[in-house]
Amino acid sequence: MAINGVKGLPSGRPRIDSVEMRGIVKRFPGVLANDRVDFDVRTGEIHALLGENGAGKSTLMKILYGLYQPNEGEIRLNGRPVTINSPADSIRLGIGMIHQHFMLVPTLTVAENVALGLPSSRGPLTDLDQVARRIDELARIYGLQMDPDATVWQLSVGQQQRVEIMKALYRGAALLILDEPTAVLTPQEVEEFFTTLQQMAERGHALIFISHKLAEVLRISQRVTVLRDGRVVHTLPTGETTKEELAQMMVGRPVTLQRERPAVELGELLLQLEEVWAQSDRETPALRGVSLAVRAGEIVGLAGVSGNGQVELAQVIAGLRPASGGRVLLEGEEITGRPPGQIMEQGLAYIPEERMKDGMIRNFSVAENLILREHGRPPYARSGFFNFRAISRRSAELIRSFNVKTPSQETPVKNLSGGNIQKLILARELSRQPRVLVAAQPTRGLDIGATEYVHLRLLQQRQEGTATLLISEDLDEILALSDRIAVIYEGRIMGEVAREEATAEKLGLLMAGI
Repeated sequence: MAINGVKGLPSGRPRIDSVEMRGIVKRFPGVLANDRVDFDVRTGEIHALLGENGAGKSTLMKILYGLYQPNEGEIRLNGRPVTINSPADSIRLGIGMIHQHFMLVPTLTVAENVALGLPSSRGPLTDLDQVARRIDELARIYGLQMDPDATVWQLSVGQQQRVEIMKALYRGAALLILDEPTAVLTPQEVEEFFTTLQQMAERGHALIFISHKLAEVLRISQRVTVLRDGRVVHTLPTGETTKEELAQMMVGRPVTLQRERPAVELGELLLQLEEVWAQSDRETPALRGVSLAVRAGEIVGLAGVSGNGQVELAQVIAGLRPASGGRVLLEGEEITGRPPGQIMEQGLAYIPEERMKDGMIRNFSVAENLILREHGRPPYARSGFFNFRAISRRSAELIRSFNVKTPSQETPVKNLSGGNIQKLILARELSRQPRVLVAAQPTRGLDIGATEYVHLRLLQQRQEGTATLLISEDLDEILALSDRIAVIYEGRIMGEVAREEATAEKLGLLMAGI
């Protein structure tokens, strides 16, 4: 039976014509996360949900999925009020959620992961043969190529995401909530994923697409709702807006989306990696003969899907992980295996991927974290005693220069937003006027306003002659900032491309190991 012009769901699926959230209020201690939010999604529709970090997107969707309970407001399914006390309730009603971080058991097969937690039709005996047949049936309906007997750890990231979608479909999801679903995919996998979403919408599913990638939102959704500070700013047809308008709605001010990269005369070779090998934490090869070079005034982007050696590469350069082979040179001098403090002294600045784990001491104050690298030297310390006046003066200067929003210098860093913590790391590292900068995932988890700020700072360093290695899984970021792009796959450099010759398609093939 067709529903609103779409083909209709496979037999046995709950029918969802519409889901409405009306006047949703959610309070946490000291925080109003959702402030009288209205949101709805209809069958056959892909409705995008946009907003900065802390805007209330995740809270709203956790309420819909039964992970949180609203303080006020109601949820209506097909026009009737419903109470969703748990994810089990939401699944029973036909609502599924695909989380950004997959909920799969790597050592189990596809069929075993899909069946996990569900009763067997044979009582104490498994019915994986029936599960596999149903998976094959759903795969044909939705165009999801899948081997029920494949072990999950052997699958690519894109294939694992299909397994997550299959889990939801198998459990009868008519409405799917998709939380940042393209964050870990190659461009080719994104194309396949969008085809799947469109087929699902055509077959009568309702889809909620949460993303910070404006181009993707404009391409895949029919409507978009923008949240800011817990409130709905606007809901409108996607075809009636632009990236610039959406960005301004999210932030509340005009945002520069295009990054200007003025011509810079490249200087001397400042960072060199020669056939570098390194082990992972599991004692397996993480880097397999990586050779790379970065010149003064150049940003070299390192693209790749997560888990292909990026973390280990940054740590080897910064002295945080030993190299098992090869050499790292800074301004022509070998630094392989030297202590991190000594490498920083020689002119390296490091923005780590895990900002709270490796970049800051969460219980220390803003001022203490800002002088972390130099706390034992003049003017901050003399004869073993801190010079608090000098520390305060320097901290105030950096807070002002890098536009850090903090109640005071004495505020513990753990109380700041992710964007302001990243600004603190930038302030500390860049104020030392480094010759070489290694920036690992510098905007991960940041909203569009903080991302704009970080990008402008990196481009400013380029103008000042810093050699920057930008390690990022965000291909848009790589393409916007880099002068040259290298792609890493399974610990090897698959190739290098000049920015002018780089396309998402070309880079995507290299990212997939082709």
